[in-house]
Amino acid sequence: MLTPYQTQYYAWLLTRRAAGDTVESLASTLVDAQVDLNPHQVEAALFACRNPLSRGVILADEVGLGKTIEAGLVISQHWAERRRRILITVPANLRKQWHQELQDKFGLQGLILEAKNYNAIRKQERRNPFQYDDGPVICSYQFAKAKANDVQAIHWDLVVLDEAHRLRNVYKPSNVIARTLKEALERVHSKVLLTATPLQNSLLELYGLVSIIDDRVFGDLDSFRAQFSSQSRDTAFAGLRARLAPVCKRTLRRQVQPYVSYTARRAIVQEFTPSTEEKELSARVADYLRRPNLKALPDGQRQLISLVLWKLLASSTHAIAGALETMANRLQGLIEPIQEVPNLAEALDEDYESLDETADEWDESAVTDDKQNADEQAAIAEEIAELRQFKKLATSIRDNAKGKALLTALERAFAELERLGAPKKAIIFTESKRTQEYLLSLLAETEYGAGIVLFNGANSDARAQAIYKEWLQRHQGTDRVTGSKTADTRAALVEQFKENGTIMIATEAGAEGINLQFCSLVINYDLPWNPQRIEQRIGRCHRYGQKFDVVVVNFVDRSNEADARVYELLAQKFQLFEGVFGASDEVLGAIGSGVDFERRIAEIYQNCRDPETIQTSFQQLQNDLSNEINEAMVKTRQLLLENFDEEVQEKLRVRAEDSVATRSRYEKMLIDISRAELGGCAEFDDSGFRLLRLPDQQLQNVELGRYELPRRSGDAHLYRIGYPLAEWVTHQAKSRVLPNARLIFDYDAYGTQVSTLKAYRGQVGWLAVKLVTVEALGSQEQHLIVAASTADSRILIEDDPEKLLRFPATSTSFTGESGGEVQLPIVLVEDLETRKQNLLREINQRNLGYFQQEVEKLDAWADDLKLGLEQEIKEIDREVKEIRRTAATAPTLDEKLHWQKRQRELETKRNKLRRELFDRQDEIESQRNDLIGQLEQQLQQQVSEQILFTIEWELI
Repeated sequence: MLTPYQTQYYAWLLTRRAAGDTVESLASTLVDAQVDLNPHQVEAALFACRNPLSRGVILADEVGLGKTIEAGLVISQHWAERRRRILITVPANLRKQWHQELQDKFGLQGLILEAKNYNAIRKQERRNPFQYDDGPVICSYQFAKAKANDVQAIHWDLVVLDEAHRLRNVYKPSNVIARTLKEALERVHSKVLLTATPLQNSLLELYGLVSIIDDRVFGDLDSFRAQFSSQSRDTAFAGLRARLAPVCKRTLRRQVQPYVSYTARRAIVQEFTPSTEEKELSARVADYLRRPNLKALPDGQRQLISLVLWKLLASSTHAIAGALETMANRLQGLIEPIQEVPNLAEALDEDYESLDETADEWDESAVTDDKQNADEQAAIAEEIAELRQFKKLATSIRDNAKGKALLTALERAFAELERLGAPKKAIIFTESKRTQEYLLSLLAETEYGAGIVLFNGANSDARAQAIYKEWLQRHQGTDRVTGSKTADTRAALVEQFKENGTIMIATEAGAEGINLQFCSLVINYDLPWNPQRIEQRIGRCHRYGQKFDVVVVNFVDRSNEADARVYELLAQKFQLFEGVFGASDEVLGAIGSGVDFERRIAEIYQNCRDPETIQTSFQQLQNDLSNEINEAMVKTRQLLLENFDEEVQEKLRVRAEDSVATRSRYEKMLIDISRAELGGCAEFDDSGFRLLRLPDQQLQNVELGRYELPRRSGDAHLYRIGYPLAEWVTHQAKSRVLPNARLIFDYDAYGTQVSTLKAYRGQVGWLAVKLVTVEALGSQEQHLIVAASTADSRILIEDDPEKLLRFPATSTSFTGESGGEVQLPIVLVEDLETRKQNLLREINQRNLGYFQQEVEKLDAWADDLKLGLEQEIKEIDREVKEIRRTAATAPTLDEKLHWQKRQRELETKRNKLRRELFDRQDEIESQRNDLIGQLEQQLQQQVSEQILFTIEWELI
């Protein structure tokens, strides 16, 4: 058992604010994370937190290396430091995934902000809904843009932008979202941009992305063009690479191979041919959807709802039958005013759950006029009859050819899993809840019937609720139960699938954010047209922790030309289904938003009827994609953003050793001080403890029962540094006033040889621990200085005093004066002061490095702006020379006079610019000096110190 002196020392070590460039600064996050972190992720998080003067970074690891985890570390670190205004902006279809990852891996309960709950908060609580105290706020890009004023009103501590390549063209007036967000986030001092493709087609994209973080890394757009487009490649790239180094970090998959093992993907194509009746239904509904004037589709939502209907038509007769009935009912409401007209998008969203997320990134306006005249009423009645006829045909088709093909596909795929030695489990994805019900009824009577789990956005069916109730009973009193019925139902269904299931039938929206590393068969019963959604689906299983190759089954109707071409495009161009990593950075980055790509495909279905037109349109789409994947830019990205493998791998090796050692040390500290502080309230063993009673009745939200550190197996509460019980333990240890005492340290009981201290056995002396808090550059860090001396005034050098405190000890009564302040030996007082001064010198040197980095950035920015002014004058000089030549050869007097007049105008403008140049340069220089002056003020150290305790020591 530790003495109170040791527990106080350890408690401060556990909770102090350490320097941002050390693994110790992330220690509590490393201990608390419910995931084994890879060294490149720790390295990226430290890069993002290192320089307190930096306004943010771009983390540009290749696809599949866990940028979400890297950002999660940075978010957790801010949270631990009580900097808790955190905004995460992501594509709409990644919101749930982020929410789940933060909850599962970092114990953070985020809030997904969207129209429904935003409006409810505005109405009921009358406050800015982005102001949320219990976790990070998560929203889509479209939503953040729509609510830019609310976003701008919050003083954010950290903003994370995922898939940030969407913002790379911020310098173009057409990119309204990027420009709006840049303006809304201008005052934020810490941003993290995540993108595997920071550079796609033009160097200007790097200018754009970096300007989102900090407008003072580069000058204006013209000076950037002039410097990095006109110089020789080597000179330009050397300068640009140096500018980017403090802002952008990229790790490649090949560099992390020693730490992360990846399995491959194997594709199986399951072909099927629809029946005559199915083909007739498809043809009739397709012809209907292609008509220019449809009353059933609101004008403002026509493209969006047409996309959904094409998808449901391809999904199953059950899915399209339900949609046709919904459309007919809506039209009925238009000609019968007593009925309420249903919102078609909301009604379809009940079945096609991804509709609201697709709509979030869709630019159509939903405003329509539902007033009808007599002629229109007749047309509507005709359309209703037609829709009901389609629906009657759809419901008359009992068997779907694709459904029958599923039974064949399962047999083939499970045989492949058996060959690979993988568990017999499959996740089947559909885009429709009605199709999900059809597949359940289809498989219920087969050998798979007993092991089916349904998973969708609502999970409100009787089967799901029965599984939830049983799960709730089993895990009662543990941290697995979050109290959120939605989250707990999802967890219960995943656990049911893992422990007892064979097949999970999931909708797209339902399966966002769940992790299924234990399953290695993905069946795309309905294939999305958005490559990012497909990658996300397969990524549920093909991810870190998967032990087997993942088999991906795709259904293709070869008789449908458009369906066949969509599959070829996704398989060959995007390489989604085979290989080790799936889609490459180049192609996923090229499409920017998958919704735009999906829209292009929907337009082909809408507008092309014959095979030749379909072929031509898909060829054009493929050519457009090829043009966007610029090979020269891929090479440029390598030159500018990638470091030598050996250099990276050596750094990762050191980081791996560092983070594992730090985490182990801090975990041991936490358990040791908990054992000391909880006393008879808990029973401890090798992997955790059982809390028998509360040490303090005022402790809120602390359950009795079993506690284990994160990443331990077993059904227990997770014991984290940030958990209320652990916070109570560290607070108790830190706040205790410790009297003078004598500690007897037992060398042999430590169990490990410490050669530098062996010579002190039998010696006695003094030891003091001082807490030094340093504030500089807008950040605070805390250091513990430990100094010790022997009775004969010999100083214990280097880290020997800290080592002494690790030995098992017993506390006895103090041999000197029991009251009053102890008079420490002069050598010990001097050593404490020397250690403090050395520490302050180190901090100052490090901060000077950050200061110098910022000064160099500002110097380069000022030079860029001056260069831009000079370039303008040079450009006018060039124009003047051109006009002189033109005037000299002008065939008529009128033309000669015209060109001479134009020459005088340009010369006047040039002379004016020359006069202004010096004033403008002085202005830029003054701005630069003001900024440097502000930095110099921040560089000043504010130092406070206190002695935590003083002891007599004896080593036996």
